Amino acid sequence: MNRDEVYAKLTGVFRDVFSDPTIEIHDETTAADIPAWDSLEHVWLVASVEEAFGTKFDMKTVVGMKNVGEMVDILMTRQ
Repeated sequence: MNRDEVYAKLTGVFRDVFSDPTIEIHDETTAADIPAWDSLEHVWLVASVEEAFGTKFDMKTVVGMKNVGEMVDILMTRQ
């Protein structure tokens, strides 16, 4: 999967989790950019990303992700 394909799939996950078909994500996107992204939704988002990409994140990885770009970078290494 190339970066654009990861972004396309990840955008679908974000739109599903946050029930917002207009969400656009970019490398710099953080929880502060999406009003519904609170701690509970973060858990749901991580679980949904893991399911969609067939991977598991350990707690250190989850805590270390500063933005969507870092999530994409991690997903790219696991494909």
